[in-house]
Amino acid sequence: MIGKLNHVAIVVPDLAAATAIYRDTLGARVSEPLELPEHGVVTVFVELPNTKIELLYPLGEESPIARFLENNPAGGVHHLCYEVADIRAAAEKMRAAGARVLGDIRIGAHNKPVLFLHPKDFCGTLVELEQA
Repeated sequence: MIGKLNHVAIVVPDLAAATAIYRDTLGARVSEPLELPEHGVVTVFVELPNTKIELLYPLGEESPIARFLENNPAGGVHHLCYEVADIRAAAEKMRAAGARVLGDIRIGAHNKPVLFLHPKDFCGTLVELEQA
């Protein structure tokens, strides 16, 4: 059911510094920061030949990413995003299999429908599914 790995999301305590590491030190192409108020984050995408790295920074004190940084002050891997052909069918299949879908289908950073799956159902990893 899942397709290719779309991105690995990393929460960072300093978005400018993290962007500089990927752009200047590693020589990667990075996007401009994009505020996503509905998700409570600012995001930067690092373009790689085979996937992307998403750098996440909290947008406001109520951001779920702010809570992540309280527990992980240096930041860290937040989630893995896999592509699916049909997000609604994927949600139904996940629920039928007993997996916990977190919240509703929303529009993500790529302007495509996304949903999240509970980490306890996926080997301790938060999983995002994005419609390809």
